Amino acid sequence: MGKYTKEDIIRMVNEDDIKFIRMQFTDIFGQLKNVAITTSQIEKAVNNQIAIDGSSIEGFVRIQESDQYLYPDLDSFTILPWRPQYGKVARLICDVHNPDGTPFVGDPRYVLKKVLKEALDMGYTFNVGPECEFFLFQTDDSGNPITKTDDEAGYFDLGPLDRGEGTRREICMTLEEMGFEIEASHHEVAAGQHEIDFKYAEALQAADNIMTFKLAVKTLAQKNGQHATFMPKPIFGISGSGMHTNMSLFHDGKNVFYDENGNKGLSQEAFSFIAGLLKHVRGLCAITNPLVNSYKRLVPGYEAPCYLAWSASNRSALIRIPAARGQSTRVELRCPDPACNPYLTLAVCLAAGLDGIKNKLQPPAEVTENIFNMDAPTREKNGIASLPGSLEEAIVELNRDELIKQTLGDHVLTQYTLGKQAEWDEYKTRVSNWELEKYFIAY
Repeated sequence: MGKYTKEDIIRMVNEDDIKFIRMQFTDIFGQLKNVAITTSQIEKAVNNQIAIDGSSIEGFVRIQESDQYLYPDLDSFTILPWRPQYGKVARLICDVHNPDGTPFVGDPRYVLKKVLKEALDMGYTFNVGPECEFFLFQTDDSGNPITKTDDEAGYFDLGPLDRGEGTRREICMTLEEMGFEIEASHHEVAAGQHEIDFKYAEALQAADNIMTFKLAVKTLAQKNGQHATFMPKPIFGISGSGMHTNMSLFHDGKNVFYDENGNKGLSQEAFSFIAGLLKHVRGLCAITNPLVNSYKRLVPGYEAPCYLAWSASNRSALIRIPAARGQSTRVELRCPDPACNPYLTLAVCLAAGLDGIKNKLQPPAEVTENIFNMDAPTREKNGIASLPGSLEEAIVELNRDELIKQTLGDHVLTQYTLGKQAEWDEYKTRVSNWELEKYFIAY
Protein backbone atom coordinates (compact mmCIF):
# COMPACT_ATOMS: atom_id res chain seq x y z
CA MET A 1 0.00 0.00 0.00
CA GLY A 2 1.19 3.48 -0.78
CA LYS A 3 1.20 6.70 1.20
CA TYR A 4 -1.58 8.83 -0.20
CA THR A 5 -2.87 12.33 0.43
CA LYS A 6 -6.45 13.48 -0.01
CA GLU A 7 -5.42 15.10 -3.28
CA ASP A 8 -3.86 11.82 -4.46
CA ILE A 9 -7.11 9.95 -3.83
CA ILE A 10 -9.25 12.51 -5.65
CA ARG A 11 -6.84 12.57 -8.61
CA MET A 12 -6.69 8.75 -8.89
CA VAL A 13 -10.46 8.44 -8.73
CA ASN A 14 -10.86 10.93 -11.55
CA GLU A 15 -7.98 9.67 -13.73
CA ASP A 16 -8.67 5.91 -13.41
CA ASP A 17 -12.33 5.94 -14.46
CA ILE A 18 -13.46 4.90 -10.98
CA LYS A 19 -17.23 5.14 -10.62
CA PHE A 20 -17.84 3.69 -7.15
CA ILE A 21 -15.87 3.71 -3.91
CA ARG A 22 -16.67 1.20 -1.19
CA MET A 23 -16.17 2.69 2.27
CA GLN A 24 -15.48 -0.47 4.27
CA PHE A 25 -15.52 -1.10 8.02
CA THR A 26 -15.86 -4.14 10.29
CA ASP A 27 -18.40 -4.83 13.04
CA ILE A 28 -17.45 -6.36 16.39
CA PHE A 29 -18.30 -9.87 15.18
CA GLY A 30 -15.86 -9.62 12.26
CA GLN A 31 -18.40 -9.02 9.49
CA LEU A 32 -17.23 -6.69 6.73
CA LYS A 33 -19.62 -3.79 6.06
CA ASN A 34 -19.54 -1.03 3.50
CA VAL A 35 -21.23 2.08 2.14
CA ALA A 36 -20.83 2.54 -1.62
CA ILE A 37 -20.51 6.10 -2.85
CA THR A 38 -20.14 7.58 -6.33
CA THR A 39 -17.19 9.68 -7.44
CA SER A 40 -19.22 12.85 -6.90
CA GLN A 41 -18.89 12.20 -3.13
CA ILE A 42 -15.16 11.55 -3.02
CA GLU A 43 -14.25 14.95 -1.55
CA LYS A 44 -16.74 14.42 1.26
CA ALA A 45 -15.32 10.93 1.79
CA VAL A 46 -11.70 12.00 2.21
CA ASN A 47 -12.82 14.77 4.57
CA ASN A 48 -14.57 12.31 6.89
CA GLN A 49 -18.09 13.44 6.00
CA ILE A 50 -19.72 10.12 5.04
CA ALA A 51 -22.25 9.20 7.73
CA ILE A 52 -23.69 5.79 8.65
CA ASP A 53 -26.56 4.68 10.84
CA GLY A 54 -24.70 2.93 13.63
CA SER A 55 -27.91 1.62 15.21
CA SER A 56 -28.32 -0.68 12.21
CA ILE A 57 -24.99 -2.41 12.91
CA GLU A 58 -25.17 -5.21 15.47
CA GLY A 59 -23.26 -4.25 18.59
CA PHE A 60 -22.65 -0.62 17.62
CA VAL A 61 -25.01 2.03 19.13
CA ARG A 62 -28.63 2.54 20.15
CA ILE A 63 -31.17 4.17 17.85
CA GLN A 64 -31.06 7.49 19.74
CA GLU A 65 -27.27 7.63 19.12
CA SER A 66 -27.30 6.43 15.54
CA ASP A 67 -25.17 9.00 13.64
CA GLN A 68 -21.57 7.95 13.11
CA TYR A 69 -18.94 8.91 10.54
CA LEU A 70 -16.43 6.97 8.44
CA TYR A 71 -12.84 8.22 8.55
CA PRO A 72 -11.00 6.52 5.67
CA ASP A 73 -7.44 5.28 6.00
CA LEU A 74 -6.11 6.87 2.83
CA ASP A 75 -3.27 4.37 2.52
CA SER A 76 -5.82 1.56 2.17
CA PHE A 77 -7.06 2.89 -1.19
CA THR A 78 -7.00 0.21 -3.88
CA ILE A 79 -8.96 -0.77 -6.97
CA LEU A 80 -10.89 -4.05 -6.69
CA PRO A 81 -9.52 -6.08 -9.63
CA TRP A 82 -12.54 -8.37 -9.91
CA ARG A 83 -14.88 -5.49 -10.69
CA PRO A 84 -15.39 -4.11 -14.27
CA GLN A 85 -12.41 -2.51 -15.96
CA TYR A 86 -14.71 0.21 -17.25
CA GLY A 87 -16.44 2.02 -14.44
CA LYS A 88 -14.01 0.63 -11.87
CA VAL A 89 -14.71 0.10 -8.17
CA ALA A 90 -12.21 1.08 -5.47
CA ARG A 91 -12.27 0.70 -1.72
CA LEU A 92 -11.15 2.60 1.37
CA ILE A 93 -10.92 0.92 4.79
CA CYS A 94 -12.41 3.20 7.43
CA ASP A 95 -12.37 3.91 11.13
CA VAL A 96 -15.69 4.71 12.78
CA HIS A 97 -16.00 7.98 14.69
CA ASN A 98 -18.64 9.76 16.74
CA PRO A 99 -20.25 13.02 15.54
CA ASP A 100 -17.89 15.01 17.81
CA GLY A 101 -14.88 13.51 16.01
CA THR A 102 -13.81 11.14 18.78
CA PRO A 103 -13.11 7.49 17.89
CA PHE A 104 -16.02 5.12 18.46
CA VAL A 105 -15.05 2.74 21.28
CA GLY A 106 -16.94 -0.11 19.60
CA ASP A 107 -14.86 0.02 16.43
CA PRO A 108 -12.61 -3.09 16.38
CA ARG A 109 -9.94 -1.16 14.48
CA TYR A 110 -9.81 1.35 17.32
CA VAL A 111 -9.46 -1.47 19.89
CA LEU A 112 -6.37 -2.72 18.03
CA LYS A 113 -4.96 0.79 17.65
CA LYS A 114 -5.11 1.32 21.41
CA VAL A 115 -2.98 -1.75 22.13
CA LEU A 116 -0.57 -0.89 19.32
CA LYS A 117 -0.10 2.53 20.95
CA GLU A 118 0.72 0.79 24.26
CA ALA A 119 3.30 -1.37 22.47
CA LEU A 120 4.77 1.68 20.75
CA ASP A 121 5.10 3.45 24.12
CA MET A 122 7.17 0.44 25.21
CA GLY A 123 9.33 0.81 22.09
CA TYR A 124 7.79 -2.04 20.07
CA THR A 125 6.11 -2.46 16.73
CA PHE A 126 3.99 -5.58 16.32
CA ASN A 127 4.26 -7.66 13.14
CA VAL A 128 1.88 -10.44 12.19
CA GLY A 129 1.85 -13.12 9.49
CA PRO A 130 -1.40 -15.12 9.26
CA GLU A 131 -1.84 -18.54 7.68
CA CYS A 132 -5.42 -18.52 6.42
CA GLU A 133 -7.16 -21.80 5.57
CA PHE A 134 -10.51 -22.18 3.82
CA PHE A 135 -12.66 -24.72 1.99
CA LEU A 136 -13.98 -24.60 -1.58
CA PHE A 137 -17.31 -26.36 -2.00
CA GLN A 138 -19.48 -27.02 -5.03
CA THR A 139 -22.76 -25.25 -5.72
CA ASP A 140 -26.01 -26.71 -7.05
CA ASP A 141 -27.86 -25.68 -10.21
CA SER A 142 -29.39 -22.73 -8.35
CA GLY A 143 -25.99 -21.52 -7.14
CA ASN A 144 -26.56 -22.61 -3.54
CA PRO A 145 -23.57 -24.16 -1.74
CA ILE A 146 -23.53 -27.89 -1.03
CA THR A 147 -21.14 -29.85 1.16
CA LYS A 148 -19.31 -31.54 -1.69
CA THR A 149 -15.80 -30.46 -2.60
CA ASP A 150 -14.25 -30.10 -6.04
CA ASP A 151 -11.40 -32.51 -5.37
CA GLU A 152 -10.09 -35.54 -3.52
CA ALA A 153 -6.64 -34.08 -2.96
CA GLY A 154 -4.58 -33.98 0.23
CA TYR A 155 -1.69 -32.03 1.70
CA PHE A 156 0.44 -30.37 -1.02
CA ASP A 157 -1.29 -32.30 -3.83
CA LEU A 158 -1.67 -30.65 -7.24
CA GLY A 159 -3.90 -30.94 -10.29
CA PRO A 160 -5.67 -32.93 -11.55
CA LEU A 161 -6.40 -34.15 -8.00
CA ASP A 162 -6.58 -30.54 -6.79
CA ARG A 163 -9.41 -29.13 -8.88
CA GLY A 164 -9.48 -25.97 -6.78
CA GLU A 165 -5.99 -25.12 -8.01
CA GLY A 166 -7.29 -22.74 -10.68
CA THR A 167 -9.36 -20.70 -8.24
CA ARG A 168 -6.49 -20.62 -5.75
CA ARG A 169 -4.11 -19.39 -8.45
CA GLU A 170 -6.58 -16.68 -9.50
CA ILE A 171 -6.92 -15.56 -5.88
CA CYS A 172 -3.13 -15.27 -5.54
CA MET A 173 -2.77 -13.26 -8.75
CA THR A 174 -5.61 -10.94 -7.75
CA LEU A 175 -4.17 -10.33 -4.30
CA GLU A 176 -0.75 -9.55 -5.77
CA GLU A 177 -2.43 -7.03 -8.06
CA MET A 178 -3.77 -5.42 -4.86
CA GLY A 179 -0.30 -5.18 -3.33
CA PHE A 180 -0.07 -8.43 -1.35
CA GLU A 181 3.16 -10.42 -1.36
CA ILE A 182 2.07 -14.06 -1.56
CA GLU A 183 4.64 -16.34 0.07
CA ALA A 184 2.97 -19.71 -0.47
CA SER A 185 -0.26 -21.35 -1.54
CA HIS A 186 -1.12 -25.04 -1.43
CA HIS A 187 -3.78 -27.65 -0.93
CA GLU A 188 -4.35 -28.50 2.72
CA VAL A 189 -4.96 -31.83 4.48
CA ALA A 190 -8.67 -32.22 3.80
CA ALA A 191 -10.40 -32.57 0.43
CA GLY A 192 -11.40 -29.11 -0.78
CA GLN A 193 -9.22 -27.35 1.82
CA HIS A 194 -6.69 -24.69 0.83
CA GLU A 195 -4.17 -22.32 2.40
CA ILE A 196 -2.68 -19.08 1.12
CA ASP A 197 0.05 -17.35 3.13
CA PHE A 198 0.99 -13.73 2.59
CA LYS A 199 3.94 -11.78 3.95
CA TYR A 200 3.82 -10.47 7.48
CA ALA A 201 2.94 -6.83 8.04
CA GLU A 202 2.51 -4.38 10.89
CA ALA A 203 -0.52 -5.58 12.82
CA LEU A 204 -3.10 -3.00 11.70
CA GLN A 205 -2.28 -3.62 8.04
CA ALA A 206 -2.21 -7.37 8.70
CA ALA A 207 -5.76 -7.23 10.08
CA ASP A 208 -6.86 -5.13 7.09
CA ASN A 209 -5.21 -7.69 4.81
CA ILE A 210 -7.08 -10.58 6.44
CA MET A 211 -10.42 -8.86 5.82
CA THR A 212 -9.44 -8.10 2.21
CA PHE A 213 -8.25 -11.69 1.74
CA LYS A 214 -11.54 -13.14 2.94
CA LEU A 215 -13.51 -10.85 0.62
CA ALA A 216 -11.33 -11.76 -2.37
CA VAL A 217 -11.53 -15.51 -1.70
CA LYS A 218 -15.31 -15.52 -1.39
CA THR A 219 -15.81 -13.23 -4.39
CA LEU A 220 -13.55 -15.15 -6.77
CA ALA A 221 -14.88 -18.53 -5.65
CA GLN A 222 -18.41 -17.36 -6.38
CA LYS A 223 -17.30 -16.05 -9.77
CA ASN A 224 -16.01 -19.58 -10.55
CA GLY A 225 -19.20 -21.31 -9.45
CA GLN A 226 -17.78 -22.40 -6.09
CA HIS A 227 -18.51 -21.52 -2.49
CA ALA A 228 -15.64 -20.53 -0.19
CA THR A 229 -16.14 -20.80 3.54
CA PHE A 230 -14.00 -19.83 6.51
CA MET A 231 -16.21 -21.87 8.83
CA PRO A 232 -13.76 -23.64 11.17
CA LYS A 233 -15.21 -27.17 10.94
CA PRO A 234 -17.66 -27.58 8.05
CA ILE A 235 -17.39 -31.38 7.79
CA PHE A 236 -17.27 -33.96 10.59
CA GLY A 237 -14.35 -36.38 10.53
CA ILE A 238 -11.85 -34.25 8.60
CA SER A 239 -9.49 -31.43 9.54
CA GLY A 240 -10.93 -27.99 10.21
CA SER A 241 -9.62 -24.62 9.07
CA GLY A 242 -7.31 -22.60 11.27
CA MET A 243 -5.58 -19.26 11.07
CA HIS A 244 -2.19 -19.89 12.66
CA THR A 245 -0.98 -16.46 13.73
CA ASN A 246 2.76 -15.71 13.60
CA MET A 247 3.77 -12.78 15.80
CA SER A 248 6.96 -10.82 16.45
CA LEU A 249 7.98 -7.57 18.12
CA PHE A 250 10.49 -5.22 16.55
CA HIS A 251 12.50 -2.37 18.07
CA ASP A 252 14.49 0.01 15.87
CA GLY A 253 14.16 -2.39 12.95
CA LYS A 254 15.42 -5.42 14.87
CA ASN A 255 13.44 -8.48 15.94
CA VAL A 256 13.47 -8.47 19.76
CA PHE A 257 12.45 -12.13 19.95
CA TYR A 258 15.85 -13.20 18.63
CA ASP A 259 18.91 -13.65 20.83
CA GLU A 260 21.74 -15.65 19.29
CA ASN A 261 23.01 -16.47 22.78
CA GLY A 262 19.60 -17.29 24.22
CA ASN A 263 18.05 -20.69 24.81
CA LYS A 264 16.88 -21.92 21.37
CA GLY A 265 17.92 -18.54 19.96
CA LEU A 266 15.11 -16.80 21.80
CA SER A 267 15.30 -13.67 23.92
CA GLN A 268 13.82 -13.17 27.37
CA GLU A 269 11.16 -10.97 25.76
CA ALA A 270 10.15 -13.90 23.57
CA PHE A 271 9.80 -16.25 26.53
CA SER A 272 7.82 -13.64 28.48
CA PHE A 273 5.56 -13.05 25.46
CA ILE A 274 4.90 -16.82 25.29
CA ALA A 275 4.16 -16.87 29.02
CA GLY A 276 1.70 -13.99 28.65
CA LEU A 277 -0.14 -15.79 25.88
CA LEU A 278 -0.37 -18.99 27.93
CA LYS A 279 -1.58 -17.04 30.96
CA HIS A 280 -4.44 -15.38 29.08
CA VAL A 281 -5.26 -17.78 26.25
CA ARG A 282 -8.32 -19.26 27.94
CA GLY A 283 -9.63 -15.73 28.43
CA LEU A 284 -9.03 -14.66 24.85
CA CYS A 285 -10.33 -17.87 23.25
CA ALA A 286 -13.86 -16.46 22.79
CA ILE A 287 -12.24 -13.86 20.51
CA THR A 288 -9.80 -16.09 18.60
CA ASN A 289 -12.38 -18.89 18.27
CA PRO A 290 -15.70 -17.07 18.17
CA LEU A 291 -18.27 -19.63 16.95
CA VAL A 292 -20.10 -22.59 18.40
CA ASN A 293 -18.51 -24.47 15.50
CA SER A 294 -14.99 -23.31 16.45
CA TYR A 295 -14.82 -25.81 19.32
CA LYS A 296 -15.55 -28.74 17.04
CA ARG A 297 -12.18 -28.00 15.41
CA LEU A 298 -10.30 -27.75 18.71
CA VAL A 299 -10.33 -31.48 19.46
CA PRO A 300 -7.52 -34.07 19.46
CA GLY A 301 -6.73 -35.97 16.28
CA TYR A 302 -6.95 -33.32 13.59
CA GLU A 303 -3.74 -31.31 14.18
CA ALA A 304 -5.70 -28.52 15.89
CA PRO A 305 -4.16 -27.58 19.25
CA CYS A 306 -6.30 -27.83 22.35
CA TYR A 307 -3.68 -28.08 25.12
CA LEU A 308 -1.79 -25.21 26.78
CA ALA A 309 1.88 -25.86 26.02
CA TRP A 310 4.68 -24.46 23.89
CA SER A 311 7.41 -26.07 21.83
CA ALA A 312 10.11 -25.18 19.34
CA SER A 313 8.92 -27.88 16.95
CA ASN A 314 6.07 -29.94 18.40
CA ARG A 315 2.92 -29.23 16.38
CA SER A 316 0.65 -30.70 19.05
CA ALA A 317 1.45 -27.70 21.27
CA LEU A 318 -0.68 -24.57 21.30
CA ILE A 319 2.33 -22.31 20.71
CA ARG A 320 5.09 -23.29 18.33
CA ILE A 321 8.37 -21.53 17.53
CA PRO A 322 9.14 -22.05 13.81
CA ALA A 323 12.74 -22.91 12.98
CA ALA A 324 13.74 -19.60 11.36
CA ARG A 325 15.82 -17.24 13.49
CA GLY A 326 17.27 -13.76 13.14
CA GLN A 327 14.76 -11.27 11.74
CA SER A 328 12.32 -14.13 11.05
CA THR A 329 12.05 -15.29 14.67
CA ARG A 330 8.40 -15.52 15.60
CA VAL A 331 5.85 -17.01 17.96
CA GLU A 332 3.07 -19.00 16.28
CA LEU A 333 -0.25 -19.21 18.12
CA ARG A 334 -2.12 -22.13 16.55
CA CYS A 335 -5.62 -21.91 18.00
CA PRO A 336 -7.18 -18.92 16.12
CA ASP A 337 -9.54 -19.75 13.31
CA PRO A 338 -10.40 -17.66 10.25
CA ALA A 339 -13.92 -16.84 11.47
CA CYS A 340 -12.42 -14.50 14.08
CA ASN A 341 -12.45 -10.73 13.99
CA PRO A 342 -8.76 -10.12 13.16
CA TYR A 343 -8.65 -6.67 14.79
CA LEU A 344 -9.89 -7.97 18.13
CA THR A 345 -7.80 -11.15 17.86
CA LEU A 346 -4.54 -9.29 17.31
CA ALA A 347 -5.44 -6.78 20.03
CA VAL A 348 -5.96 -9.43 22.72
CA CYS A 349 -2.94 -11.48 21.63
CA LEU A 350 -0.69 -8.43 21.80
CA ALA A 351 -2.11 -7.35 25.14
CA ALA A 352 -1.47 -10.83 26.57
CA GLY A 353 2.10 -10.91 25.25
CA LEU A 354 2.88 -7.42 26.55
CA ASP A 355 1.52 -8.40 29.96
CA GLY A 356 4.06 -11.21 29.98
CA ILE A 357 6.88 -8.83 29.10
CA LYS A 358 5.86 -6.14 31.60
CA ASN A 359 5.66 -8.66 34.43
CA LYS A 360 8.69 -10.69 33.29
CA LEU A 361 6.66 -13.88 33.25
CA GLN A 362 8.34 -17.18 32.45
CA PRO A 363 6.61 -20.00 30.57
CA PRO A 364 6.57 -23.61 31.81
CA ALA A 365 9.07 -26.07 30.40
CA GLU A 366 8.86 -26.91 26.71
CA VAL A 367 6.77 -29.97 25.87
CA THR A 368 8.43 -32.10 23.22
CA GLU A 369 6.17 -35.18 23.39
CA ASN A 370 3.04 -35.60 21.30
CA ILE A 371 0.39 -34.24 23.67
CA PHE A 372 -2.39 -35.89 21.68
CA ASN A 373 -0.99 -39.28 22.76
CA MET A 374 -1.00 -38.37 26.47
CA ASP A 375 -3.87 -39.50 28.69
CA ALA A 376 -5.52 -37.08 31.10
CA PRO A 377 -3.46 -38.10 34.19
CA THR A 378 -0.21 -37.61 32.23
CA ARG A 379 -1.28 -34.17 31.06
CA GLU A 380 -2.29 -33.26 34.60
CA LYS A 381 1.06 -34.49 35.95
CA ASN A 382 2.84 -32.26 33.41
CA GLY A 383 0.63 -29.27 34.25
CA ILE A 384 -0.92 -29.16 30.78
CA ALA A 385 -4.36 -27.55 30.88
CA SER A 386 -6.89 -27.44 28.04
CA LEU A 387 -8.53 -24.70 26.03
CA PRO A 388 -12.23 -24.11 26.69
CA GLY A 389 -14.32 -26.97 25.30
CA SER A 390 -17.23 -24.87 24.11
CA LEU A 391 -18.25 -21.32 23.28
CA GLU A 392 -20.17 -21.21 26.56
CA GLU A 393 -17.04 -22.06 28.54
CA ALA A 394 -15.01 -19.55 26.52
CA ILE A 395 -17.49 -16.76 27.33
CA VAL A 396 -17.14 -17.54 31.04
CA GLU A 397 -13.34 -17.45 30.79
CA LEU A 398 -13.45 -14.17 28.85
CA ASN A 399 -15.41 -12.51 31.63
CA ARG A 400 -12.93 -13.80 34.23
CA ASP A 401 -9.87 -12.27 32.56
CA GLU A 402 -9.49 -8.64 33.64
CA LEU A 403 -6.73 -7.87 31.13
CA ILE A 404 -8.74 -9.11 28.14
CA LYS A 405 -11.86 -7.31 29.39
CA GLN A 406 -9.89 -4.08 29.76
CA THR A 407 -8.37 -4.51 26.29
CA LEU A 408 -11.77 -4.87 24.64
CA GLY A 409 -13.35 -2.07 26.65
CA ASP A 410 -16.77 -2.05 28.27
CA HIS A 411 -18.73 -1.47 25.06
CA VAL A 412 -17.17 -4.26 22.99
CA LEU A 413 -17.07 -6.65 25.94
CA THR A 414 -20.76 -6.14 26.74
CA GLN A 415 -22.03 -6.32 23.17
CA TYR A 416 -19.75 -9.20 22.21
CA THR A 417 -20.76 -11.24 25.26
CA LEU A 418 -24.46 -10.58 24.66
CA GLY A 419 -24.16 -11.62 21.02
CA LYS A 420 -22.17 -14.77 21.72
CA GLN A 421 -24.37 -15.80 24.65
CA ALA A 422 -27.41 -15.46 22.37
CA GLU A 423 -25.62 -17.59 19.77
CA TRP A 424 -24.93 -20.30 22.35
CA ASP A 425 -28.49 -20.18 23.71
CA GLU A 426 -29.90 -20.58 20.20
CA TYR A 427 -27.56 -23.53 19.54
CA LYS A 428 -28.65 -25.28 22.76
CA THR A 429 -32.29 -25.25 21.75
CA ARG A 430 -31.84 -26.45 18.15
CA VAL A 431 -32.39 -30.11 17.24
CA SER A 432 -29.40 -31.37 15.22
CA ASN A 433 -29.16 -34.07 12.56
CA TRP A 434 -26.98 -36.04 14.98
CA GLU A 435 -29.82 -36.15 17.51
CA LEU A 436 -32.29 -37.29 14.88
CA GLU A 437 -29.95 -40.04 13.66
CA LYS A 438 -29.15 -41.13 17.22
CA TYR A 439 -32.56 -41.05 18.87
CA PHE A 440 -35.41 -40.74 16.34
CA ILE A 441 -35.79 -44.46 15.68
CA ALA A 442 -34.35 -45.84 18.93
CA TYR A 443 -36.77 -43.93 21.13
